[in-house]
Amino acid sequence: MIPVLNEADSLRGLHAELVAVAVRHGYELDILFVDDGSSDGSWEVIAQLAADDPRVRGLRFRRNFGKAAALSAGLEVARGELVFTLDADLQDDPAEMPRFLTEMGRGLDVVSGWKRQRHDPWHKVLPSRVFNWLVSRLTGVRLHDHNCGFKCYRREIFREIRLYGELHRFVPVLAAARGWRVGELEVQHRARRYGRSKYGLLRIPKGFLDLLTVKFLTGYGQRPQHLLGATGLLFFFLGSLGILVLTAAWIFSRSVPGWEPVHLHERAVFYYALGAALLGAQFMSIGFLAELITAFRVADVPVYSIAARVGGEQQGPPAVACGPEPIGEAVDQRGDPDRRAAHGSSTQASRSRP
Repeated sequence: MIPVLNEADSLRGLHAELVAVAVRHGYELDILFVDDGSSDGSWEVIAQLAADDPRVRGLRFRRNFGKAAALSAGLEVARGELVFTLDADLQDDPAEMPRFLTEMGRGLDVVSGWKRQRHDPWHKVLPSRVFNWLVSRLTGVRLHDHNCGFKCYRREIFREIRLYGELHRFVPVLAAARGWRVGELEVQHRARRYGRSKYGLLRIPKGFLDLLTVKFLTGYGQRPQHLLGATGLLFFFLGSLGILVLTAAWIFSRSVPGWEPVHLHERAVFYYALGAALLGAQFMSIGFLAELITAFRVADVPVYSIAARVGGEQQGPPAVACGPEPIGEAVDQRGDPDRRAAHGSSTQASRSRP
């Protein structure tokens, strides 16, 4: 599955490389291009490739909706059990795909590429390394290159993960939070031959804000009051304590002879204490609202992920009492040897069976 934004010059070359890998290793190949609002003729190239090769399919957005939207749209029509994602700029090498499949065959659910040697300018490499370090430290998912677009997933992961905004780069983190097994593979990174990078310095603050969102979703998505309420209680306690101390000082300064009267409006700490108490009350109120939203949302999203079942009927009741999806469709049956042998993808590569 290949998101495309103004990469007309590289699409034919990428298609030829993918087909060559499929022929060399005997893979059944389904190539899906998602045109994210290109204006350089990329869609015409995709349409021609689809006319010439039945393995090629394409989706075209009316405008640029972003990479996460492109991946979501592609996943809705993906047909393989394993889904590859790679960029359309020829910097990812399709010849690496068999190595990804080898790692997936060892029981991993997500394999992320690691571009150790990058052919990018320093102003892209340095912020990326800082970002990757922050993501690994804050989430506990230790990957060297969270931003790498060359990844392989089990498609059923996306029944439990919803992509929006810029969260596509955090799929390994979101998957690991639900118990899927995540690994990393060092890959070759080639120099860009056509066009220019679509990412600028504005990506850095956006990425940090997305990281905070992911940290909240994975840590407190099912219990938001534990974070918001705890923070609110702390501020409310400190503010209330300050107000009580100042109130006591105001009373005693007027009750005990010889004490200089305390004027609260002249004390900056009084306003800090009052602000802290109000802030704490607001945090707790937001926490209650978040809990109400979570209570309604949990009716549609299971709060757990089942890896396998054994015994009884495999097609039984729903996965959860509140979830609409049958458990038979949400189960990862890793023990099935036929499933382990199937290596489908979108750049869905699967080894041909006799």
